[in-house]
Parts: sequence; structure tokens; C-alpha cells
Amino acid sequence: MPDLLIELFSEEIPARMQSRAAEDLKKRMTDGLVEAGLTYANAAAFATPRRLCLAVEGVLARSPDLREERKGPRADAPEKAIEGFIRGAGISRDQLLTRDTPKGPVHFAVIEKPGRAAADIVAEVLDTTIRNFPWPKSMRWGAGSLRWVRPLQSILCILSDTDGSTVVPLSVDGIQSGNVTFGHRFMAPDPITVSSFENYVSQLKRASVVLNAAERADHIWADATNLAFAAGLEVVEDKGLLDEVAGLVEWPVVLMGRIDDSFLDLPPEVLQTSMREHQKFFSVRDPKTGRIERFVTVANRETKDQGATILAGNQRVLSARLADAKFFWENDLRVARSDINAWVQSLENVTFHNRLGTQGDRIRRIRALSRSLAASTGAAAGEAEQAAGLAKADLSSEMVYEFPELQGLMGRYYIAVAGFDPAIAAVAEDHYSPLGPADAVPTAPLSVTVALADKLDLLTGFWAIGEKPTGSKDPFALRRAALGIIRLILTNDLRLPLDPWIDRQLLVHKIHQNAAASEKDLSALNEVLDEIADHGVFGAAFRTVLDRLKGDDAPDLSDGSLLRTIGDLVPDLSTDLLVFLHDRLKVYLRDLGVRHDIIDACIAMPGNDDLNQLVKRAYALNDVLKTSDGENLLQGFKRANNILTQAEEKDGVEYSFGAEPKFAETDSERDLFAALQVAEGDISSALAAEDFPAAMSAMAALRAPIDAFFSDVQINSDNAVLRRNRLNLLNQIRKLCLSVAELTAIQDG
Repeated sequence: MPDLLIELFSEEIPARMQSRAAEDLKKRMTDGLVEAGLTYANAAAFATPRRLCLAVEGVLARSPDLREERKGPRADAPEKAIEGFIRGAGISRDQLLTRDTPKGPVHFAVIEKPGRAAADIVAEVLDTTIRNFPWPKSMRWGAGSLRWVRPLQSILCILSDTDGSTVVPLSVDGIQSGNVTFGHRFMAPDPITVSSFENYVSQLKRASVVLNAAERADHIWADATNLAFAAGLEVVEDKGLLDEVAGLVEWPVVLMGRIDDSFLDLPPEVLQTSMREHQKFFSVRDPKTGRIERFVTVANRETKDQGATILAGNQRVLSARLADAKFFWENDLRVARSDINAWVQSLENVTFHNRLGTQGDRIRRIRALSRSLAASTGAAAGEAEQAAGLAKADLSSEMVYEFPELQGLMGRYYIAVAGFDPAIAAVAEDHYSPLGPADAVPTAPLSVTVALADKLDLLTGFWAIGEKPTGSKDPFALRRAALGIIRLILTNDLRLPLDPWIDRQLLVHKIHQNAAASEKDLSALNEVLDEIADHGVFGAAFRTVLDRLKGDDAPDLSDGSLLRTIGDLVPDLSTDLLVFLHDRLKVYLRDLGVRHDIIDACIAMPGNDDLNQLVKRAYALNDVLKTSDGENLLQGFKRANNILTQAEEKDGVEYSFGAEPKFAETDSERDLFAALQVAEGDISSALAAEDFPAAMSAMAALRAPIDAFFSDVQINSDNAVLRRNRLNLLNQIRKLCLSVAELTAIQDG
């Protein structure tokens, strides 16, 4: 079986596109070959800045011959149906066969497709792949119609076996395939004739090209860490930058340079960000002080002066960049020391969202919410409000304007310089966290408070204007905000039922959106907002205010009025947002090993807006169902529930009026009555104490008496009194188990 080698050689491919492009080449080519009948043993794709490569081992020399028999219409079918079958089968009328079947004479078509040579199939699939390649951005050049990420210069395509190699002939926009590639642009630009993949890799390496991106990355990291270690320093790890730099060079040459002393007092994050974003340099720090003192750059060629000229040029450019950063830093420090609130005031003129107001509006909402949340998070209300008011001040700073990714971090520096407590300064950085499932979660009460307020305001705001995530689209990172709320609550073991906070903030947004409404309407809505603090949720607060607003001075409460519209809308939005949070919680817990049906069984219980309680219940249920007692109890519950449900449907009555022990006939029946009485007390007290493991254990202890009951007792007795009593006993089992979790949601297996 021959091996296939393809190389698409072009001008420089952006580093961010290389890995995906290599995989796209592999998938499109191998899918196309298999669809055409050419199977293979193994395939691997590679990318450098100037080439995409695909090596496929063990390709069939030709596709197999195919013979397909296709059944058609009856012989007496309308002529148009028969003609359509002939066209679809791709045969002529005289090739049509007629056979007798139990349903009468039926037409058949025998379609024979001879196999094709591998070269013909490869040429066809590669031509289609090149012309329809899914580059994120592509260009045309010259007079041709081909679009490619950068001008395509050559196509190498060969099939090789023990007898040698042959070129697969094809032409794409005048570019003829061949067996020639090229080495490093500067160090070995001459053409190279290739006979196999092994020969291709070895010749490229001799021509100063490392084909494998992982090998280039490993070489860069090893040389960088060795250079730093020799100087008593360490390289700041940056996997994303390492992958990007490996995509910028074909022959990595690692060099370490110095940062001018005048810039060493800049915050290390500023140095690292500036060097990373503008120059693609790695930061090198002193492990004792944490100060960044040097940088590592990666050249794409060796030079006679061992990179001295390259380093000198890089240091000049870096000094210019860092001079800008130093200017921003010093200007920002002057503002922060004199009046940091000037930055906050300037955010009044910065739009957050055209329907949610300015950044200033958002800060006011977060301040008020933080003050209210403080009692639940253990923070001081005044400090929480103050920290929330300053947390986004750095959005007005010159440094964050230049480097938006430093938002929050620079705020921490500036707020501290302004003389505020370090705990308040830390909020500026922490309140954006966690940014993802692996990001650290704040634990300081002030930071937790403002982080929750920030995320709750974000979610409720976009829910209030109907901008929810759809499919894979989530432009405002609302899924990330929801996961952030979940992780903040769970990590900090907060008891924070979310319904009243969601209701409150949805109403805040609705009031903001209707700022031009009448004074009566706005006054009534603000009364509802105040009442939520006492009544817990919107519905109860709204009814209380409606009862109070009567007489000639009452606002319009008719159907279609502002109050009625908002009164109907907020509860629906609140429920929908809580469902969204539950969906994110399912994903989060599923990654931690909790089954989705177990989570559903706990979400169905009262108080499901208390995520901390919900998760503790889910973990306890998850643990008990891993035991044999738990699993067998679940089956016993389902059996009881099924028998009871069928009986209630058949009889048209509900068996829920209490079973009487005096009607028990067997020891197992009497034992079950006793066990249920004990379990009811244990479960009730455990649930009252929110000791879910104890409640689950007490429920699991019913396994043996329930099993014995079903083994010894006939439920549907001929004696109507006994039958009714036993069905009521099944209802006790069902009711008691369902008080712990909605076990009907648990799936078998």
C-alpha cells in the first residue's frame, strides 16, 4: 500500500490559524478519500509558517470495484416513475432488469462502479479541498480566482511505496503539483526534491525547517529556561505565547536580552503585557524579588554575530514601547493620588449598553446591590458600597485604555496609591473573577460581595432587555457570569437564596428603562422594590403594594398599564433566569461527577434557588445511590410509585389518607410500618437541620423492610380493606422518599 504526502507551500500563514488549518486539511482529505473508497492506516498533519503538510500511511492503491443492486418500481408503474428510477440509477433502458416477486414483476437496476486509481482520487479530493478550504480570512492575488490565506506558491503531492514515488498530477489555478519543496527562506532557500515523508522531514531539517510545531515549542522552552537558569532567573510560563511563537518561526533561535533599568520599576504585569502583546517576548524574572528584569525573544534564523544585531534592534523597539507604558503609568499615578473619583465621574459619559445605560449607571446599581448583599456575605455594608464604587475606576485610566486586559489589576494599584485600604483595592481586581471554570475564586468578603453584585447586575440587565444567549452565541459572556455566581456561592459556602436578588435587580432595570414614566408609576415601582426586602420575592411584594394603592391617587393598574405589564413580566423573567443558572449548575456538577438526573431530582425540590443547599442535597443523593442500599431502595420506591400510580388511575381516587397498622397481616408489613415511623422522624429532623447525608442514610435504611414487604405481601388483595390499607402504605413510602428528593427524576442504570 502506498503512502501519500501533501504539502501546500505559501507565504506566511498567521500563527493563530496554523493548528486549525492543519486539522482541517487532515479531516477534509481523509474524509474525501474514505468517501471515494480509499481507506488508510494512519494520518498526521503538520504546519509551519509557510506550509501545511499531510502524511497518510497505508492508502489503498485503488478503490474497490462496487456492484449495487437497486430495487425500483413495479413493472406496471407509470412511465414517469420508471424513467425517474432509470435516471437516478444512472443506467440506460436496456440495462433495466425485471424480476418476479410476491408483489408481481418489479424493475431492478444493477449498478457496477469499477475501482479507480488512488492518484485519480487523491487529485480530485485535493483539488476540491484547496478550492474550498475554510480559512477564517483569505485573499486572491494575480489574475486567478483561487482564495488562500496568503499567496499559494507550490503543491507537493506524491504517492510512495517500496518501488519509489510518483507525483499525483493536478493543477490548481495554474499551480502544477510536483515533488519539490523549499527550505528556510533565508538559510536554505533552494528547492528540495522529495521521495517520501521520512525523506521530506529529514531534508527539511537539514534545510533549517522543523516541521513539527510541538518540537519547535519544546526547543524554544528548553533553550529559554536554560538561558534564564544560567543567569539565576526564571521564565514566566505562558503556554499561549509559546504556541504562538512556535507558529512564527521555522527554525527557532532563542535569545535573551536586558530591559533598561529605567523601566524595571513598572509593575511586572505591565512589563509582561507590553512585551507579550507588542513584541511576542517572554518575560524573565528574578525568583527572589518577582521583578521582571530580562526578556526572551525567538528569532527565525541564525546569524554570524549570534543574534547580537537582532537583540539590539529588539531592545530599541522594546524601550520605545516601555517608554509609552511608563508615561501612562506615571500620568495615571498622578490622577489616582489627586482624585481617583474623577475617573469614576468620567464613566458617566461612557455607554455600557444603549438600553442599560452608562458605566456610571451600572456602577450605581452595583453599589446599591453590594450594600444589600453585604449582610449575606459577611462584609461591612459601607465598605462594600465604597469598594463597588471604585472597582471600575481604572476603566478611565490611560494604561487600561492601552491594555484593556489589565482592567482590575491596574485598579488595585491605583486604589492603593489613592490611600484606600488594601482590601478595598483588591476588589478592583477580584470582582471580575472567576473568569472561567479553572480561574481562582475570590474569598475575601468584600471581593465576594462586589463580584456577586457585578454578575447579578449583568445577568438581570440582559435578561430584562431580552438579550439572552442563543446557541453558541454569547457576546456578553452571560454563561461565564452565571458560572461565576455558582462558584462564588459554593466556594464560599454562602446561604444566598437567589430569587429575591434576581427579582430585585430585574425590577431595578425595569425602573431604569421606564425612567420617563409618570411619577405615580415610578413611585409605585419603587415601593415594590422596597417591599421585596420584607417579602423576599417580587410577587408577594407586588400584591402588597397593589393592596395599598387604592383610591383616586392610585396609579393606573388596568390591563396593559406599566405596573400590570411589569407585574406580569418580572416573575417570568426571574424564573427563566433561574432555569439558566440551573442549566449552568448541571454542566458544572456533571464535570465533577454528579449525574444530570440526580441534579434534576434536587432542582425539583423546594428552595432550589439556594444553590448551596441544592448542591449539598445533590452530593448526598449521589453518594447514597452509589451504595447497594441506595440503589435497591430506589428500585423499591419506583415499584411502590408505579403500583400506586396505576391503582389511582384505575380506581379514580387518591390513596393518601394514612395507613393503619392494625390492618397489617404479616410481620414484614408490621416491620415496614415501624420502619417508616422511625424514618419519618429521622428524615424530618435531618432535613430541618439541612443534614442531607443523614436524611439520605435514613431513607436508605428503608431498603430492607421495603424489600421484605414486597416479597411477603400481595398489594392487590381480594380484601378491599387490606388492598386500600396497603396502597395507603405505599403512599407513605412515596411521600417520605419524595420529601428527600424527587426520585422519579432518577433514571435506571
